[in-house]
Amino acid sequence: MSDTNKPQLLHLVIGGELKDIGPDATEFKDLEKLDFVGAYPNYAEARDAWRAAAQRTVDNAHMRYFVIHAHKLLDPEHD
Repeated sequence: MSDTNKPQLLHLVIGGELKDIGPDATEFKDLEKLDFVGAYPNYAEARDAWRAAAQRTVDNAHMRYFVIHAHKLLDPEHD
């Protein structure tokens, strides 16, 4: 199957400084400073963008990036 025939599985990559640095922490300190890295058609591209963004901020322990599986939010019946 070529790339043009594969279904689009939308993924978003976002990040920002968290209030807490615990392993389960997900609450951002300031939503106005949220870093929207981008939207990607598949997990592999989103993971690459996530990795690059996380590497740029490796010295800040409060900074964390996430891959959001937006296709699951848009169509939860077919994840």
